[in-house]
Amino acid sequence: MEPMTSRELVRRTLEFDAPPRIPRQMWVLPWATERYPERVAALQARFPDDVVSAPAFLRSELPTRGERYVAGTFVDEWGCTFQSVQSGIIGEVKQPLLTDWSLLDTVRIPEERLSVDAAQVNAFCRQTQRFVVAGTCPRPFERLQFLRGTPNLLMDLMRRPPELASLLQRMHEFYLKELAVWAATDVDALFVMDDWGAQHAMLVAPKIWRELFQPLYAEYAALAHSHGKYLFMHSDGHILDILPELAELGVDALNCQVACMGIATVGETAAGRLTFWGEMDRQHLLPRGTREEVRDAVRQMRAALYRDGGVIAQCEFGPGANPDNIQAAFEAWEQV
Repeated sequence: MEPMTSRELVRRTLEFDAPPRIPRQMWVLPWATERYPERVAALQARFPDDVVSAPAFLRSELPTRGERYVAGTFVDEWGCTFQSVQSGIIGEVKQPLLTDWSLLDTVRIPEERLSVDAAQVNAFCRQTQRFVVAGTCPRPFERLQFLRGTPNLLMDLMRRPPELASLLQRMHEFYLKELAVWAATDVDALFVMDDWGAQHAMLVAPKIWRELFQPLYAEYAALAHSHGKYLFMHSDGHILDILPELAELGVDALNCQVACMGIATVGETAAGRLTFWGEMDRQHLLPRGTREEVRDAVRQMRAALYRDGGVIAQCEFGPGANPDNIQAAFEAWEQV
């Protein structure tokens, strides 16, 4: 019998179909490759990813300016300006475009993102046996923050000016088009993200999330599933309140900060309903933990979240992370 491919391994994990091992993925930020190039290469060789992202392969060039991961100014395809003081990570939007709703008509939707070269994407998928996630990133809540600024947006969510509904609908329709373009390719999964949590609670009341944003994600999930794709999602912070809804609306794999929510509590809430696509605690454990503490965290995650599948051993090698702890995490996942 031929060994199972990474693609089938991940699919079995997502279907809770007793995969022979837990699949893995290391997210490597430019910060890590700049500081630890030899360690990164050694880790990637020893623990090759089972999950990869497809390059965008756009036929039309995005109207960006600057470098995303270089200290200084970067302007993205929506016209949002990010300021970064440290190379290797992306910066923050300090001056939002829509300081006043009278400027709404100046928002430019980056139609270039729809110019995906499907032939190149499909060729990429054919040449790998790994599970391929689409190289796109709809993010309605975060994009609203970039355009309006977080304080303005939080007030908007309370006051509900008509301009907010208009912009959100316009963005959502664009994201549906973008996801549909990717759904027509050979990728295995579509991808969306929004950071909904602070350290101890959500950034908005769960009621507001359920009213305004849950229906959007439900449409993204329905689109993915109608094309035979899985839906992967990322959301940082304490989002325990919405884990059941994310499972119900059709998110298949969720990358979230399980440590800040409590690993056992996360398991009690959604184990067996969501595949947890990581993550190891990158706030405290990966930078300052001992190797034994890292191994113990892996054992806890395995016990709390694994249900004949439902776990992808994802770990981020980003700012402050100790490369020895990254190695310890993947070693432990091989042993549990």
